[in-house]
Amino acid sequence: MSTVKIPKILIPKQSTDMVKWATIACDQFCARPKYWEELQSIVGDAPSTLKITCPEIYINKGDLDNRILNINAEMRSYVENGLFEEVNNFVLVEREVEDGKKRVGMMISIDLDQYDWNRVRVPIRATEGTLVERLPVRIKIRKNAPIELPHAIILIDDEDRKIIEPIYARRHSLKKLYDFDLNMGGGNVKGYEVDESEKVLTLLEGLLDRELQIKKYGVDAGIQFAVGDGNHSIATAKVMWEELKKNLTEEERLNHPARYMLVEMVNLYGEGMSFKPIHRLVYNPDKAFIDGLKEALQGDGKIKLLTDKGEEFVSAPQKASLAITAVQSYIESFIKDNPWLEVEYVHNEEHLIEALEESKGAIGIVMPDFPNAELVNYIVNVGNLPKKAFSIGEPEHKRYYLECKYII
Repeated sequence: MSTVKIPKILIPKQSTDMVKWATIACDQFCARPKYWEELQSIVGDAPSTLKITCPEIYINKGDLDNRILNINAEMRSYVENGLFEEVNNFVLVEREVEDGKKRVGMMISIDLDQYDWNRVRVPIRATEGTLVERLPVRIKIRKNAPIELPHAIILIDDEDRKIIEPIYARRHSLKKLYDFDLNMGGGNVKGYEVDESEKVLTLLEGLLDRELQIKKYGVDAGIQFAVGDGNHSIATAKVMWEELKKNLTEEERLNHPARYMLVEMVNLYGEGMSFKPIHRLVYNPDKAFIDGLKEALQGDGKIKLLTDKGEEFVSAPQKASLAITAVQSYIESFIKDNPWLEVEYVHNEEHLIEALEESKGAIGIVMPDFPNAELVNYIVNVGNLPKKAFSIGEPEHKRYYLECKYII
């Protein structure tokens, strides 16, 4: 069976205020409460994805259970009140990102039976370590949800640009589904209904060609997609599907809507594709933490540390993948013995500096760039990167929640 299915995509009807509807991925701006306060004031009483997702900044608040109940209730009201119209095709997405570039993707649905976050031979691979302790909140939301709305992006290794780009080149001949400026500086986004979805399926199957795989990776790795963003969202969907299918017949499993997850597919070599580092903000570090970090980061490269006293460069592995792994391994090891230590993950160095100014005594670890062209080879031949190894674009240009799909 194909790893990809043409989904029934739900998009709000044209009477909906799309500027208020679409909101940034839940794992952004976790150290900037003012962002979410301003967004809430923009949304007001209007239908919005802000009301059917849980920004991670609120996960440790005391009202989490009530928040999740409200999320599920809001979802049901949107469905029951006829907010959505259906599109029975892939959707081409053009997103304006930094420097006026366009990041072009395609909304598809992937078979969760052919995904695994462990390092095994499956067509759909995770790219970073999956922490099961980060899944319970997402599972609680999904458990009683009638729909899913993804911020997950999966990547195809299509250096010749034969799959998405030819359709984008003739986008003006396609039916336009939406065109508006995203709130909070997210840039313009446009969506088009793809009229050759079946052809796209055939081209995607071609990525698994044995000779092509050997040419790219040195082995027939059997890899078709690499998760670029939303590793834990896809892992959550996987956990829920594995539990649900236990009570289904083989026939019921074949086309159950929860088996297929809606994601945005982007070419690793697309014009607007850029990997950005995700920096670490460590609250209340003591001298032992800082001394141990410096000892753990030996090498011919450099990593910048930021404190309220200024900046300092320390030795680190020269290769980005090794430096990222060394930093994250040290942080996680230190926290096990010192649970009082808190870490936040911050996109964009300017935002890191702003967060440091609001957090006395904290330290910022400025992470290196990870070259996107190295990703799939690394996943195939080395293994998963640690969590929060890279981000697709700057925080304002992360994927916004917009399209939905039934999962019941």
